[in-house]
Amino acid sequence: MAPVTDPGTEGDGKFSVGPDFTIDPDLTDKGAPKGRRFDFTMESKDSKIFRGEDTTLKPEHQHPFSRKITVYVPAQYHDGSQAPFMIVHDGPGPFGRLSHAIDNLSISKDPKRQLPGLVLIAVANGGSDSKGSERGLEYDTMSDRLARFINDEVLPAVLANGEIRAAYPKFALTADPWGRAAFGCSSGGAAAMSMGWFRPDLFRRVIAYSATLVDQQDDDAPEEAVFPLGAWEYHSGMKLIESNETKPLRIFVHASEHDLGETSPEENHHNWPMANERTAAALKLKNYHHRYVYSVDSKHCDDRVFDKTLADTLVWTWRGYATSDR
Repeated sequence: MAPVTDPGTEGDGKFSVGPDFTIDPDLTDKGAPKGRRFDFTMESKDSKIFRGEDTTLKPEHQHPFSRKITVYVPAQYHDGSQAPFMIVHDGPGPFGRLSHAIDNLSISKDPKRQLPGLVLIAVANGGSDSKGSERGLEYDTMSDRLARFINDEVLPAVLANGEIRAAYPKFALTADPWGRAAFGCSSGGAAAMSMGWFRPDLFRRVIAYSATLVDQQDDDAPEEAVFPLGAWEYHSGMKLIESNETKPLRIFVHASEHDLGETSPEENHHNWPMANERTAAALKLKNYHHRYVYSVDSKHCDDRVFDKTLADTLVWTWRGYATSDR
C-alpha cells in the first residue's frame, strides 16, 4: 500500500456560500466519457447486522425489507485495479451530480482540481426516519454497526454481483482506508461521520451535509449507556472529539442558515447549525484536516447547496490520494 501524499492545508477551514447559488459546471454532463451503472437489491433476511428485527424498532417497522444498491463504475476504471470508492447514504442520493463530477474531474488536467476514478456505491436506507425506524437505527446509532455492515456485507455483495463481474471480470475495490469515503446528508451525514469515527481502519474520508449530529439515537438503544445524547456527544457533553486522540480522518461538515432546529435552545440537543458549527470548532481544536461550509439563505439538505459546493467538496475531500501511487 503506497503512502498517501501530503494534502497540505489548502481548502481547510471555514467558508460561507450563498445567497446566490449556481450549479458548478463540473456537476453537469460536459461530454466526458461515461461509466456504467449497475443496480441490484439486498434482502434483510440475508443480513447478520440489519435484519429488520431489532428490538429498538417500533412494531410497525419490525419486518423484512429489500435494500437497493446502485454502483457506478467510471470510464477511468481499469479492470483488475483496486478502485477507490465512496459510499453514498440514502442511495441513490445526488447520484447524477456525483457521477458527472467523477466523469469530468477524473480526466481534469488541472492538478488542483482532480478526482481519482472513484467507484460510487449508493446504499439505500432500511426505511422510515428518526427514532424507532430502521433508517434511524442504521444512521443515528453511535456504533460501528453501519461501518461493519458496509464492509462485511455490502462490499462483498458488490464484488460478487454477476452483472458487474460480467462487465469487469477482475473488478476490485481498495482495502486502503484512505481510498474509502462516506457521503451523506442529514442522518446520512451523521452516518458518514460515525463510519469514520468508529472505524478509521476502514473509512477515512467523510462528507457530512446538514449532518444530524444531535440527539436522535433511540432512547432504548444499548449505545445510550455510553453515548446518552447520541451524536450530540461529538461536540458537547462528553466532548467526544476533543477528549480523544486525533484520528486519521479528513472531514467535511456543513450547515445551512435555515437548517433544522435553528431556534431550539442548546438543552434540547436538536439544533443542527449549532451541532455542525461546534463539531467544526472541535475538529479545528484537534488539528483535523477539516472543511466547514456554512450556506446562507438555505435549508436542510438544500439541492442548491449541492449545486454550488459538491464538486469543490469532492476535490477537497480526495486531496492527497494520488492515483499514480496505486
